[in-house]
Amino acid sequence: MNRPEPTPTETGAVFLDRDGTLIQEAHYLSRPEQVVVFPGVGPALKRLQDAGFKLFIVSNQSGVGRGYFTLADVDAVHRRLEADLAVDGVRFEKIYVAPEAPDQPSRGRKPSPRFLLDAAAEFGISLARSYIIGDKWIDLECGWNAGVARSLLVRTGYGAELEATAGQELSKAVIINDLPQAAEWILANAGSAAPLDSGGKVT
Repeated sequence: MNRPEPTPTETGAVFLDRDGTLIQEAHYLSRPEQVVVFPGVGPALKRLQDAGFKLFIVSNQSGVGRGYFTLADVDAVHRRLEADLAVDGVRFEKIYVAPEAPDQPSRGRKPSPRFLLDAAAEFGISLARSYIIGDKWIDLECGWNAGVARSLLVRTGYGAELEATAGQELSKAVIINDLPQAAEWILANAGSAAPLDSGGKVT
């Protein structure tokens, strides 16, 4: 997707998947006490924030659409996550949630780029200066559909399994061990003119 060049007033963002990326994967996580933040996530996000990136969570929560839990349950989980990360000074600009099940119509369910486009419009974000980090194919595709600078796949959550099975389909992605290492990569490469299809694995 061809996007306009960013203006000087536009800033970059890092869009973050939740389960398997920020916190340990749990089958249809719905209770605050189930939240277990991966080691190093708070300080890593704070470094991105201090570097000028706005932080957003973009999460599919099909358990709501399936009737397993409610949006109020999702909100309670997010309050716990925000409180845990606030200890490190981390603040999210907004948390986007797609509550629909896969077979239900949805405006924002990943891999739709809709929430990223919404954030760009609402917060003055340059998607060309932005990144998405996740552990699933839909996270990567969401970023590509929105035109972000790079989509990063972490090996936490389902990421290692995807890396082992996807092969060359991941050539456009940066494959990285975990979120702290993803933050390091972004901080080292932000503003790089490297082509989008060069990809890369970090071991």
